[in-house]
Amino acid sequence: MANDYFKFKKFTVFQGKCAMKVGTDGTLLGAWADGGRRILDIGTGTGLIAIMMAQRFPDAQVTGIDIVPSAVEQARENVMASPFVDRITILEADVCQFEGQYDCIVSNPPFFEQSLTCPDNLRSQARHDTSLSYASLFKAVKSLLTEQGIFSLVVPYDYRNRVFEEAAMNGFFLHREWSVQTTPRKQPKRLLLTFALHSCESIDTGVGLIEDAPGLRSSWYADLTAPFYLH
Repeated sequence: MANDYFKFKKFTVFQGKCAMKVGTDGTLLGAWADGGRRILDIGTGTGLIAIMMAQRFPDAQVTGIDIVPSAVEQARENVMASPFVDRITILEADVCQFEGQYDCIVSNPPFFEQSLTCPDNLRSQARHDTSLSYASLFKAVKSLLTEQGIFSLVVPYDYRNRVFEEAAMNGFFLHREWSVQTTPRKQPKRLLLTFALHSCESIDTGVGLIEDAPGLRSSWYADLTAPFYLH
């Protein structure tokens, strides 16, 4: 059973009211994504990524949105208790009807499109794309992103082709692509991606490793998360 909270260096994330708990995916994205002055976190959940982005980019105003009322309540409580409360707004909203202009959008989106849904309805809603497909996500992001803005997300590695197809169909260009392995001998499990509505001269690519061995963080992951993890 997951703890009701997760303590970071500068803030604590409580998660008892949230179906999706603090995990490696959200922490990776929050520590890796490029930022901007107006940041939108789609599917904010506990508010973890929104708070991490506020910590990393002190000049940014951050908005986190979610369609699940209990998640919105949890995120607001976490933001209120954080040092960044004056720069983060949490709203209950459907991104497909949301309006605004942002130069940075981040999302740890629903996934496992073809898998069986969870018995827990809220967890199922958070993890599956029955209400928000990748197609809908890219369409919504396109309407919310400034001309020079960037969109970063974390997705399962097996979904790479599906994500790239939807990105291309909506006029997005790849800017960054990092595959993430849990250990050296395992195949990549996640992809960290950044897209934009404009092309770039060179694409930043790489491979990130979570652990050199079971229980031993890699230097890449340790350096990436050093501003956040207590140990």
